[in-house]
Amino acid sequence: MMKYRSILASLGRTAAVLCLAAAIPQAINAEDYSKYYQCELPVALTPVAEPSIPAYEISLTDFGGVGDGITMNTEAFAKAMVHLAEKGGGRLNVPGGIWYTGPIRFESNVELHLDRGALVLFSDNLADYPVSRSDWEGVPTYRTVSPLSARGKHDIAITGFGTFNGNGQCWRPVKKAKTTAPQWTALTAKGCVSKKGDVWFPNERIREIHEDKSLIARIHNADSAELEYFHDFLRPVLLSFIECENVLLRDATFENSPAWNIHPLLCENLIIDNVNIRNPWYTQNGDGLDVESCNRVLVVNSRFDVGDDAICIKSGRDKEGRDRGVPCRDVLIEGCTVYHGHGGFVIGSEMSGGCRDIVARDCLFIGTDVGLRFKSTRGRGGVVENIHVDNVKMTDIAGEALIFDLYYGIKPGAPVPPVTEETPCFRNIRLSNINCRSARRAALFNGLPEMPLKNISVTSSRFTAESGFHLANTDSLTLRDVAITTPSEPITRGEGVTNLLLD
Repeated sequence: MMKYRSILASLGRTAAVLCLAAAIPQAINAEDYSKYYQCELPVALTPVAEPSIPAYEISLTDFGGVGDGITMNTEAFAKAMVHLAEKGGGRLNVPGGIWYTGPIRFESNVELHLDRGALVLFSDNLADYPVSRSDWEGVPTYRTVSPLSARGKHDIAITGFGTFNGNGQCWRPVKKAKTTAPQWTALTAKGCVSKKGDVWFPNERIREIHEDKSLIARIHNADSAELEYFHDFLRPVLLSFIECENVLLRDATFENSPAWNIHPLLCENLIIDNVNIRNPWYTQNGDGLDVESCNRVLVVNSRFDVGDDAICIKSGRDKEGRDRGVPCRDVLIEGCTVYHGHGGFVIGSEMSGGCRDIVARDCLFIGTDVGLRFKSTRGRGGVVENIHVDNVKMTDIAGEALIFDLYYGIKPGAPVPPVTEETPCFRNIRLSNINCRSARRAALFNGLPEMPLKNISVTSSRFTAESGFHLANTDSLTLRDVAITTPSEPITRGEGVTNLLLD
């Protein structure tokens, strides 16, 4: 039954007054997010604020929703969103149950609230997701519509302790090397495998396009007939919010995405608080959170267990990213835990619009492939600067605890080009109180000969690893109060190391 959330001082108030009260925006279960900015920060960041949602409530069951795991609820969600838009916004409650549905498109001034025990399970029928103009890996292109999407909206929220499951196994390829023999046998009982027999695909069309680069190259400029052919290959991210303002994700679980899990693009004033972001560890392109070209972002108290990079900062790829020219900036990440992931906290490799004024602190990485990962390559361009990372604990890191690699995807021995707008630049980055208990290598600093890493410092930090720091093409690196426990040389130098300060 529809109801007003605000408590009325008198039941005798007129209907006009009641309607007016229901339309007054207010913060949802207001949190004091200003507290994260009250202690001294190494860079000035603008505090974020929660979205304001009118105090009006409805339930999905009011619009024919049935949480039996069988009934399709796409129409119920759509009707509820239209109703809230007509009312000026409000809260859509989803009770406990299994809510099977196609894509959910948000309207402005709307909070989608999942009760504890509510599972929103997205359809495994790929035809339920139409193709639309979107963005993938920093380049404008076509993708299928995301299960959760909004474009150009404001004051939107997802709250509650329920779960969103993207049914990603219906879309994703799986590499044989990432499975056990019994898993591979079970997987290949359906779908199809690559010509080499080393990759499984959900259907033949996805396999065909995946193995033909000439087909993939046609996607960006495809006509309607070609897009119909490409459809199944264009797997979406689970949540795509593009050009939105005042966004909150709190308490919910987001899991099993077709590609990246959470992807805010060109958003302003974004809060992600106490969420769980999960993908199977073998998930192809199974990133956790990719914050791209966003301004004023707060990510706190959240947990990541994913198949690719966990917390990732991006700003577009190559010429498209430079032409967009929107850096990712004013970002604060605090109190997050990463379990499996290719990188715990990552910048790049699509950072052509630049990244600046970013603080990450008080985080824990347990068993990631790499701890802190900064990556780019020739052709990207862009400047990454004013990055501050403090108090990060790590253990059981499969690769490097810390890596700066501007040779991402470049074969050794490539000719050295002149510096142009395509040359990436990483500078003015401060790392402090980094404690890694176990890693294969403590750190790799691998800048470009034509553009060395510049003004990087690591202070008050401890590393225990099989090998130590390896430095190449690095200018003005400071290592102060850094202990490196390793059976090999603590620090080795390659070419292009200048102005190294050891203190």
